[in-house]
Amino acid sequence: MFGIGTLPDLLRLVVVPVLAWTAWRDIRTRRVPNIVWYPLAALGLVLLAWELLGHLPPETVFDRLYLVRVGVSVFFVIPLSYLFWRLGGFGGADAKALMVFALLLPTFPSYVIGATEYPLTETTLGVFSMTILTNTVIIGLAYPIALAARNLAAGEFELPLSFVGRRVSVPSLATAHGRLFESPDGITRNGLDLDALRMYLRWRGISLSDLRENAATLRDPETIGETFDPTDGAVHREVTTDGGVSDVDAESAEDATDADFDDPWGAEAFLDDIDGSAYGTTPEKLRGGLEVVATRDAVWVSPGIPFIVPMFVGLVVAFVYGDLLFGVLGALGIV
Repeated sequence: MFGIGTLPDLLRLVVVPVLAWTAWRDIRTRRVPNIVWYPLAALGLVLLAWELLGHLPPETVFDRLYLVRVGVSVFFVIPLSYLFWRLGGFGGADAKALMVFALLLPTFPSYVIGATEYPLTETTLGVFSMTILTNTVIIGLAYPIALAARNLAAGEFELPLSFVGRRVSVPSLATAHGRLFESPDGITRNGLDLDALRMYLRWRGISLSDLRENAATLRDPETIGETFDPTDGAVHREVTTDGGVSDVDAESAEDATDADFDDPWGAEAFLDDIDGSAYGTTPEKLRGGLEVVATRDAVWVSPGIPFIVPMFVGLVVAFVYGDLLFGVLGALGIV
C-alpha cells in the first residue's frame, strides 16, 4: 500500500531522478547546465503557493508553524547558499541546488508505505531543506576517510595528502578532474587546475603526450604558431585540433630552461589571449604545473568530489530516514 499526505508531496519526488542525473553528470564532466534548476524552482514556487493558500490566514498553531518553517527555508537557506557560493565554499550548481530545495522542499513531506511513514524521523525545527544540507555535510565528511583507505590499499599512503588527494599517473590527467597538489618546489595546496591545463593544451593545439615528449621544444614561446579555442577545459568539450607539434628544431632546445626565455611556455601569451585567469591561474602557476606534468610520471592531485554527489545521497536519506544529525543527537539523549 502506498499513500501520500498531499499531492504536492508526490510531485516533489521528481527532484530525486533529476538530482541523480545532475550528480552523474557532475562526476563525469564537473558541469551542470543551469536549465536543470529552472523547472524545479518553478515547480517549487507553484507548490509553495498551493500550500500557502491552505495556511492563510494563519488561524491555528499549525498554520503559524508552517509559515515559520517556510520562512526559515526561504529567508535563511537561500541567503546562506548564496553566501557560501560567494565565499567559495560552494560551486554555482551546489548553491542553486540548495536554493531549489529551499523552495521545493521547505517542510517535511510525508509518505506511507504499508504501515510505515517516511521519513522515519523529523526534527523539531521541521525545515526539510536544512535537513538535506546537514545530511550532505555529514555524508561528505566520510569522503576523506574513503580516500585514505583507497590510498592505503594502493600502497600510496602519505600523511596528510592521503586524506585529501590521490596519486595518479600523469597521462591520466588528460581526463581527470581536480587540481595538482605538486609544484616544482614541492607539495602545494594551490596547484594548477586540471581544466586550466586542458585549456592551455587546446589553445596550443597539442596533447598531453605531445607536451611530455617535446617539453624542451615547447618551452620556447617562439614555437607557438596557430592557436585554437581553449574551451573551458571540460573533459567532454569538442576541441578544434587533436594535437600536434610545430615544426621546430627540438635538438637545439634540448638544454633550454625557463630562464632562457622572456615568457617560458607562452604562459603570459595564453592568459592574455583568453582574456582571463583560467580558474585562478597565473603565469607562474601555469609554468610550474607544466614543468611538473612534463617531467614526472605520477603526481598527487586533489580530486575533490562534486558537492552534488553527497547532496544526492543526503536527499535520498532525508526522504527515507530523515535527519541524520537529529537522529544521532536523539540517540545520545541530547535532543
